[in-house]
Amino acid sequence: MSAAPPHRHFHDELSDLKAKLLTMSGEAQEALATAVAALLERDKAKAGRVISGDSVINELELELEEAVVHLLATQQPMARDLRLLMAALKISNDLERVGDHAVNIAQSVERLVAFRPITPEPELIEMARQARTMLGDALEAFVRGDAAAGRAICQRDDQVDNLHRSVFRILLTHMAEDPHMIGAALELLLVSRNLERVADLATNIAEDVVFLVEGKSIKHHAEDRAVEGGTGR
Repeated sequence: MSAAPPHRHFHDELSDLKAKLLTMSGEAQEALATAVAALLERDKAKAGRVISGDSVINELELELEEAVVHLLATQQPMARDLRLLMAALKISNDLERVGDHAVNIAQSVERLVAFRPITPEPELIEMARQARTMLGDALEAFVRGDAAAGRAICQRDDQVDNLHRSVFRILLTHMAEDPHMIGAALELLLVSRNLERVADLATNIAEDVVFLVEGKSIKHHAEDRAVEGGTGR
């Protein structure tokens, strides 16, 4: 029996790499969902599970890095395959950071249980919903190779930023009116900040999807600058 052609072997390895990335995305999304649930339920046990589970996400990132370096060194990929490897490397790093933000939220939950119960603001709950949805949609866009969906996700980041500013103003008002709320309110501000960062990371992934599919960078409005340069403005 003859050996499989080299290009077939390479694409099998690429498939394995994508499968690892999807496993990592599932772990990161689950960590974020559990951290948010722990916040809403004041559940210290759930928060503890998020913190102890972070090592799994870290290990997956290391495995992905090793796989990408191996493929770059042995296959010398070109064009879209090369973009896929670079995107996988960046996305795995972003997912590891999502895991870190989930841990930060869980640690805030552990501290919050020491304070008298405080109901998270509706804006904070909406932030959590939007950040989680953006992350899930960005990863789905990656799987489908959907650049249009990637661009649409980038547009949603401003909504989360606006909600974060609203949460900041509301909690600041609560702290001014009732000094006993300061400790709990500061923890909720940290939660809000971490959710905002998750939305930023989802945006990074969406930008990488556009780069993967079209070979165009839309980070920091690079695409807009390219259009302006081409028109002589």
